[in-house]
Amino acid sequence: MDGYPNIHHLTVSQILAPIQLSKGINPIAEVKVARVARRPAVLIRSSPWKAGSVETPWHDEFDLGNGRVTYFGDHRVDHTVPVGETQGNKVLRKAWTSHRATTMQERTLAAPLLVFATVTRNKTPKGYVKFCGLAVIEGVEEIEQKDKGRPFPNFCYELALLDLSAEDDLLNWSWIEARGDQRLSTAEALEHAPRSWRRWVEGGHAVLPEVRQRPLHLEESEVSPRSVSRSADEDTLFPTPSQSQSWHVSSVEHDNRRPALTAGLLMERLRSLKVHRQDGRTSRHKPLALMWAIARNARGESRLAPWPEFRDEVGKLLIEFGRSQSSPTPEYPFWHLRTSGLWDIDGLPTEQAGKISVSKLDRSKPQAGFTHQADRLLRDPFVRSQAIAVLRETYFAEFAQHKLMEQLGLAGYENASGIEALTEEQEQYGPAARRATSTSRVVRDVGLANKVKEMYSDHCQVCGTQLAKRFGTYSEAAHIRGLGQPHNGPDELANLLVLCPNHHVQFDTLAIYIDPHGVVRSTADGSHMGVLRRLPMHHIGEAHLRYHRALCGRDADQEALDSEPSPGTALGARE
Repeated sequence: MDGYPNIHHLTVSQILAPIQLSKGINPIAEVKVARVARRPAVLIRSSPWKAGSVETPWHDEFDLGNGRVTYFGDHRVDHTVPVGETQGNKVLRKAWTSHRATTMQERTLAAPLLVFATVTRNKTPKGYVKFCGLAVIEGVEEIEQKDKGRPFPNFCYELALLDLSAEDDLLNWSWIEARGDQRLSTAEALEHAPRSWRRWVEGGHAVLPEVRQRPLHLEESEVSPRSVSRSADEDTLFPTPSQSQSWHVSSVEHDNRRPALTAGLLMERLRSLKVHRQDGRTSRHKPLALMWAIARNARGESRLAPWPEFRDEVGKLLIEFGRSQSSPTPEYPFWHLRTSGLWDIDGLPTEQAGKISVSKLDRSKPQAGFTHQADRLLRDPFVRSQAIAVLRETYFAEFAQHKLMEQLGLAGYENASGIEALTEEQEQYGPAARRATSTSRVVRDVGLANKVKEMYSDHCQVCGTQLAKRFGTYSEAAHIRGLGQPHNGPDELANLLVLCPNHHVQFDTLAIYIDPHGVVRSTADGSHMGVLRRLPMHHIGEAHLRYHRALCGRDADQEALDSEPSPGTALGARE
């Protein structure tokens, strides 16, 4: 149609009703299979050319280079129904329930999201769409938006795009038809799914680092990553993204002249901060400010912090953890971190951007924090874990960090097991004051731990040692991605190793890690300590090993991904 493939022609089916893309959120009707409802798919459409209009006052953000989309629900300022009761939000919130499910059985029923963006063709913005990928909902947040100054509630959905390179970046519509066929069981329909979707169903969100759409490797060039509309003479709606195409459909993007940021580039910039040096020792001002900002990110707070809050909180960190000969000057990192390529400052008049002073900042009350790109990357627990490890190792290795990590609320990142959630309830008074507390503890599957230890007959998978007891032998089952906060790993066989007490302690305290080839290495110097022993019946989740490497600051996989050419992210057969 008009020289372009037509979506309705390409998706015509004797099983499904004609699909719709007239709204932002377009669910395909559910079918009942064995008395259980199954939705074939939900089609998501974003119209960047309408962003800021009365009809669409929000701004979806497409970061295709890193496999992420921020999508806003369909509540508007004139709606009188509760925020979760509009049709689109209702559908996506129901999808979110199955997307965050903890069992494979529940995830097999999850509705896949097919993400589209409206693009301009023949100088016409209506009617033409580009397929951007297959997604799952990674997180949901209730937010407050404004339409011409009038506040209204809405939901913001963080979508993770899945890698379709195993299918040559094509989505086979027969899978969606299979999901809508009442004659097929859920397991039979799953056989038609892309490999990344099947892997996600098997492992849940823990495997997202493994199955997320691969990042584009972008050159350091002055190109705009916000190019959404394309020239009218293009012959396809689905061009393979060039090195300048990492979409950020947002009118508030401050870093629109920067190349798209990958996880590897983020780590490189954290390692190479321009810091003041005196007597051969580096200042901790910038690293402390970045650790504070990462802690805000981990708590889900806004990326930009007001100057008074930054001044007070980072100032205290500089007094307690800065070098003794350094002055606690929070205005220094607040302003100079912008040279890192990871930091934004908003609200500071241009004429005041000369020599920065506390008085200038107090008068202007600007905000500062991570750029949109850095903030989005750091909201991924995998990337955040690696960033914390890089900063700790590069700038704080010479002093005990527990007090700093505890004060920032990041103590769980000090080891692979994490920490238990502690909730204070009430104080009890007597000869010695006491505080009664309740602790939320993860219930571990003891049978699972015994099963994996029996598999290896109590032999350590690192050194092969089998410790003898008075009666029998001894080993320990170690979770690769800890069950405690903030790791929240799954209690499953693929997340367990059998270790001797020595190597269990070293693995848990991040002194050793397992590289992508199964070699056990020292985190301190990368030295070879052996090869991990594996049995054919024990599948070890690579995503869990990658997460542990990230905690150690040793994610070789990410470095390899960022250095190899990326396949196209657009799909040629779906429009």
